[in-house]
Amino acid sequence: MSVVLGYDESPGAARALRVAIEVAAAFGERLVLVYGAAPPGPTGEEYRAQYEAIRQAGRAGLERAVAAAEEAGVPTTVAVVDLKPAQALIEAAAQHGARVIIVGSRGESPMRGALLGSTPHKLLHLSTVPVLCVPTEG
Repeated sequence: MSVVLGYDESPGAARALRVAIEVAAAFGERLVLVYGAAPPGPTGEEYRAQYEAIRQAGRAGLERAVAAAEEAGVPTTVAVVDLKPAQALIEAAAQHGARVIIVGSRGESPMRGALLGSTPHKLLHLSTVPVLCVPTEG
């Protein structure tokens, strides 16, 4: 089993990383760090440049998260998935036998999240494994 974390270097993700490391350590599980890198558009040279920039940003952010987990003695796996964040997390959870999916919130109102389709909101409706949504600090 594993603990899956959606990570994008936002303030909410940073707090979720701390919680995910605690949960993975408590259960003796591997932490799977996931970045959803959905392609921005259908075709053309701009598409390829944007796509690679998104993937590179995800890889760089995940490297910092891996360092934090390793410092705490938690083994990690990194997944940059070519899907939107919620679907990327669901796919990674299935592939890695997740015990839980952990995501941070951005502090949006529940109504705004429901209307705009926040990742935590989508996961709560689509995931077959438990979802832990870590609130922002303050």
